Parts: sequence; structure tokens; C-alpha cells
Amino acid sequence: MTELSALSAVPVGSRDGVLRFYFGPMDCGKSTLALQMNYNHGRQGRRGLVLTKHDRSGGPQVTSRIGLGSEAVEVVDDLDLVALVRAHERIDYVICDEACFYTVAQIEQLADLTDDFGIDVYAFGLASDFRSQMFPAAQRLFELADEINRLQVEVLCWCGRPGRLNARVVGGDLVRTGEQVVIGDTGADPIRYQVLCRRHYRSGDLGLST
Repeated sequence: MTELSALSAVPVGSRDGVLRFYFGPMDCGKSTLALQMNYNHGRQGRRGLVLTKHDRSGGPQVTSRIGLGSEAVEVVDDLDLVALVRAHERIDYVICDEACFYTVAQIEQLADLTDDFGIDVYAFGLASDFRSQMFPAAQRLFELADEINRLQVEVLCWCGRPGRLNARVVGGDLVRTGEQVVIGDTGADPIRYQVLCRRHYRSGDLGLST
């Protein structure tokens, strides 16, 4: 009788897991795709975990701007993701929303789940922060992922060009200094984010006079 891993529905070593990273700016549908993927895998009888960190809702859940949502495990900095999965009888896949906010060590743990236990890991997140610099976790995902996918849902800058960069707006002004992670959304809050094309991100033009 073949010994089965508690982490997978298949014998240890009999299949390769996959680590995929889906990235794009705010509003491009990352959380929507994460929820859809979880639904599709669940329909096929696969057992998974949904993880998130700093969701816009402020709670342990994955939410999308089109109204979809699901409960999730909140990832804190000292959470060991391998230990989390091992605490379950069987896990076939892991959905990781907002993976750009994870620690680099946790990205390494996601790779361990894939390589050592055959778990499929689907990570979703931003590539760069409000300074147009890569998040450390996103950079590590670019380095380790088997597949890297830019989401194809087009987000437009106010000028109509493709939006690529996430600008932080404080009191109506674009800012380029401050803490790397400040939670906000794309609404009208005092601290908010606006997706801009490269030209208008670099010039700091928010299009407010148009």
C-alpha cells in the first residue's frame, strides 16, 4: 500500500505541483480570478485553502470590487504556511490573494509546498508599489514561479492609455515617499490609489483638471 501524504490526494512524488503568479495593477480583477479559480477547483472535488493579507475589506476574506467574496485565512508575518497546510488532512491547492504583502520567507514556503508536496499554488498580487518599485515578495515570486501571468483585464489611465502603475494619492496629491504598505482603495478616501499610465505616473498628472 502506497503511503499518502496528508498534504495531497496523490502519492508523494507521483506528480509535480505548480507555482503560478498572476499580477497586475489595482482594478484588473486579481481577486475575482482568485475566487473563480477556487470555485472551479472545488467543483472538481479538489480541496483547497484560500489565503489573503490586507484585503480591502479589512477582514479575513477575499473580496472583489464586483461584489464577490469568500472567507479566507489571514496571513500574518509569523504564519508558517507549510505548517498551516500540514494541519489539514488533505490539501490539493492553495489560493494566495494579495501575495505581494507576504514575507519573502512565506514565498519560499509556497515553493516548498509545490516542490516537496505536489501542492498547486496560485498567487495573485501587485508587482510594484506606489513608488513603482517591486514588492520583495512579488520579486521573489518572479524569481521562483513556474508560470508568470500578467492579467489581461485592461485598466485604463484617465487619459485612456493602459494603466500600469499604482499611484498613492494623499489629500489630492500624488506622493512618492512613505511606508511601502498603506492600505487603501481606489475610491475617494483621504489616502487612496489611482492607476496611471507610465507617462502620467512619471509626470504626477492625476487628470483632475480634465
